[in-house]
Amino acid sequence: MEDKRKLPVVLVDGLHSDARHEVVEGLLREVPHSVALHHDLATAETGTVHRTVRDTSGVVSSGEAPLVNDCACCALREDLLPELARLAADGVTRMAVVELWDSVEPRAMAEVVAAHGKGVLQLTGVITAVDPALVLPYLANGDDLAEAGLAAAATDRRTVGDTWARQLEYASAIALVDDGQADEADRALISQLHPTAPQAPAGSAELTELALAGFDVDAAGAGQHPACALLPQDAEEAGVSTLVWRKHRPFHPERLY
Repeated sequence: MEDKRKLPVVLVDGLHSDARHEVVEGLLREVPHSVALHHDLATAETGTVHRTVRDTSGVVSSGEAPLVNDCACCALREDLLPELARLAADGVTRMAVVELWDSVEPRAMAEVVAAHGKGVLQLTGVITAVDPALVLPYLANGDDLAEAGLAAAATDRRTVGDTWARQLEYASAIALVDDGQADEADRALISQLHPTAPQAPAGSAELTELALAGFDVDAAGAGQHPACALLPQDAEEAGVSTLVWRKHRPFHPERLY
């Protein structure tokens, strides 16, 4: 009975911004009296992060959050919990959808909500929005996020490919926004990158059920531990293979090509 008094919180992430927007809009339509929070980190150069709260009718409120230690993600963490607590207390909101900005990885935000929202918030799902046709181009993109205009801080040295891989592998479910441009190899690559995550179309009742099914922060974190690389699932589908490589010599990344 205790969980029923908590506000369900769903994180939606992904570098595929159009797919992410479609997933969020679908969740808002599926669950009446739900709202979406979004912090736009693109405004960080001005010293603030822009926050919007919207429902199916449009934007209901907006505001600014100052940077913390010159870090946009830190500002997001500081501003997110008070906003979620306010929604939990209004007695009207049935679900809060947190749409994470492009390069924000869901793990840090999920752990913040789970650790500090006890008694008020219940993290029920982490959904990564995926355009199947873009999976391989993004995964193979070695550009720094800063070069792509997606860095979350001046010291952000992550690459597009690394960030995208972590977003995908942390999810409890994968939302597919397929415009018909993807082929079987693209879909096989998604399944092999995260074989345990269920997949569902954006805007479907199935995806909403997955979003509210519950989320285990400890299990998700363990899934990203380097030791998990020792336990892949061998697979072969549509020309995409997953295999185990064992050598005592260092592995040079150029061998992947």
